[in-house]
Amino acid sequence: MPFATLQKVLAAAERGGYAVGAFNTNNMEIIQAIVEAAEEEKSPVILQASQGALKYAGIQYIAAMVRAAVETSSVPVVLHLDHGTSFAQTMLCLKHGFTSVMFDGSKYSLAENIAATRKVVDVAHAMGASVEGELGKIGGTEDDISVDEHDALFTDPAEAERFVNESMVDALAVAIGTAHGPYKGEPQLDFARLESINRRVEVPIVLHGASGVSAESIRRAIALGVCKINIDTELRQAFARSVQQVAQNKPGEYDPRKILGPAKEEMKKIVREKMRLFGCSGKAGE
Repeated sequence: MPFATLQKVLAAAERGGYAVGAFNTNNMEIIQAIVEAAEEEKSPVILQASQGALKYAGIQYIAAMVRAAVETSSVPVVLHLDHGTSFAQTMLCLKHGFTSVMFDGSKYSLAENIAATRKVVDVAHAMGASVEGELGKIGGTEDDISVDEHDALFTDPAEAERFVNESMVDALAVAIGTAHGPYKGEPQLDFARLESINRRVEVPIVLHGASGVSAESIRRAIALGVCKINIDTELRQAFARSVQQVAQNKPGEYDPRKILGPAKEEMKKIVREKMRLFGCSGKAGE
């Protein structure tokens, strides 16, 4: 099955009242874990590559590995750029077959963010691809992108309406209290702000930094318009725990298949759990 677009997958999620999981990938085992879990759950899925993943594996490798994984796939799979930092990079990803790109212009003024994002949108839409934009700054650290808690700015609902209308994005990432990386405690999400944003914008809302957010908060966010939920840290943690356990229990093991194979299975468990929580299990045919 060819890659799906973010717009198509999220439109179905919006109609159905569920969210689609967007899982970050860096290597073959992570890709296999995500796609195999999606097949088992009969769920649409978004595989996304961050700045760190592109530096580690390269755009060509990421695109080729995901393409190989979905050649015989029966579920909708979106290949998405996470936190694109420049027009040139988003264009390069589109050239290599990504069907969706996120342009993160949150560091710019509102007007500059709109102009830069719209430039990406115009080209991506002409190529049949989708675009996710971001308004407000999501705290924490993801690869080489770091936002200090003091600089994490929540999304203004009125600005969100203007941003969506003028940039023509297909999805909007908002800052309502989540953060990239592990949490020190339970994050307190601003649901009143999310509700206000949802009333004002006509596109699906994206929640970044959702690893570690409670199931109750996730369900409430979905009810208030969140249709794409990003998960990265929990996959990394499952991977690391498994590899460390093999090293501890079998210190003489040198076969990478026996070291990384169990890690893939542990990541699959996380992906399947999230798909069931998000409500996208069984929705591959929508």
